[in-house]
Order: sequence, then structure tokens, then C-alpha cells
Amino acid sequence: MGYDIERFLGYVNEGLLCCICRDVLEDPLQAPCEHAFCASCIHGWLVHHNNCPEDRHPLAVTDLRPLHRYMRNDLNRLQIQCRNVSCGCAMVCSLESLDRHERDCEHRRMSCMNAGCPAQFERRNLDGHLAVCEHRSRECPNGCGFAIITAEDLQHNCIAELRTELELLRSEMICRGEETKQEMESRLDSQRRHMVQKESILQSEIEELKSQMSRLMADVRALLASERQHRQDIEQADLEKKELMELLKGLQKECRLKTSDGIQKPAIVRPLMRLESIKRKPKEVTII
Repeated sequence: MGYDIERFLGYVNEGLLCCICRDVLEDPLQAPCEHAFCASCIHGWLVHHNNCPEDRHPLAVTDLRPLHRYMRNDLNRLQIQCRNVSCGCAMVCSLESLDRHERDCEHRRMSCMNAGCPAQFERRNLDGHLAVCEHRSRECPNGCGFAIITAEDLQHNCIAELRTELELLRSEMICRGEETKQEMESRLDSQRRHMVQKESILQSEIEELKSQMSRLMADVRALLASERQHRQDIEQADLEKKELMELLKGLQKECRLKTSDGIQKPAIVRPLMRLESIKRKPKEVTII
């Protein structure tokens, strides 16, 4: 059912009325033929019919859609009185905010929350009723914490109640302890598996580093051996150079003596001059 049109202030467009109950739309739904209905009205109609109640076009529940936005906006802007107007509420609000107001309305009728109490009153009188309600619960005056609802509850055994409460607390602590223990064991197992995986990865990396180190050491030893060989070659070259220099000096001296005696230079002088030019060039040696 929709909202009673008598509760609204001002003009209400005909298109905002339910085609079945003729009240203002509540939880509106729209058919493909653009006729609008209250959700409860059209669902009840389609239980026994399979067409639109207005123009008899075929209609199923799956065909229903939310109201067009512009119609929904017009509907939400309508001004309506609170349903508690007969109890003294003078509030007039938009239909969009009606539910929020009526939920908190001080004139709303409500029942007592205490078990067994049949009293009904306005929401504004709730605190006053709870203060004098015969069915309200009170704690034991002896301090055991037992909730006293009826006169028979005054005869309860405080020691028995405290023991019961203690047993409940002990059971709760045991359950919480078991839950905590299981959670910690689960975390430890997870961390243990993670550490094992990490250890395996680190071990593989260490083995790879050892292999790389072995190759580097082999390369270093090869370089050192090559360097020693080059040094030996250099020393041998220096020794041969010295011997050649001594030989050249002896040949040059002999040539000068023969020249001073007027003897023509032998053909060997030209190779000696070539050796002399070789002597002036520094020998290139590559050291690795």
C-alpha cells in the first residue's frame, strides 16, 4: 500500500499515484508501458495475473524497473505530515526524509523493551517508564552481579551464581587460550616453512658464489703464471740485448782499427750499422 494522499500538503501529480491502490507511490516500480505501482501492490497483483492492471499489456515481475529519475525526484520532494500527527507531532518534511524522522520521532508509539512488560507509550516517555517498570532488571544488592527481574530472583544463591560465573569465565579463558595456542602454532609453522625456503635459496646462492670464486682464483693463477712468463721473457730479452751490445761494441772497435790502418771496411759493416739502429730503438714488451 502507498502513502495516504491526505497526509500530503499541496498538489500531488496524478502520475505519482499507484495505479492499483490510488495512494502516493511507496517503493515505486514501473512497467515497460510506463505505469507506476507500489512494490507491494504490483507484486500482489502479479501473483494472480500476468498483465498490467491499467492497460492489460503482458507483464511479468522481471519486466519491472525502478521509477524514472525525474519522477523519483518529484516524488521525493513532496511534503508529507508525520504519521504520528494524531499523537501531537506537527512535523512536515519531504517524503525522502520521512523514514529518518519517523524512526526518531518523539511521538512514535513503542513497546517496553523489558521481557514480559506489556506497556506501550510514546518514545519521549521511554526513560520515565524504564525507571518505574516492574519488569526492569536490577543487579543483586549483594554485589554478585546477578540480574534480578522478578521477586523470586531475590532468593537466589549469590555463592552459586558467583561459582557459575567463575566457571563460565574459566571456560572462556581456556577456549581463548586454545585459540591463541593454535594461532601461534600456525604462525610458527608458517615462519618455519619460510625460513627453510630462505635457507635453501641462500645455500644455492652460496654454492654459486663458491663456484664463481673458484673460477676467479683459477683466472688469477693463470694471470700470475702469464706474468711470470712475461717477466722471464723480458729478462731473457735484456740478457740477449746486453750480449748483442757487447758484440756490437767489439765489432765497431775492430772496424775503427782497420779503418785507421787504411784497410777498406768489409761488407760486414753494413749489417753492423743495422744492428746499431736496432740498438737505438727501445724494445717493446707487453706485460699483462
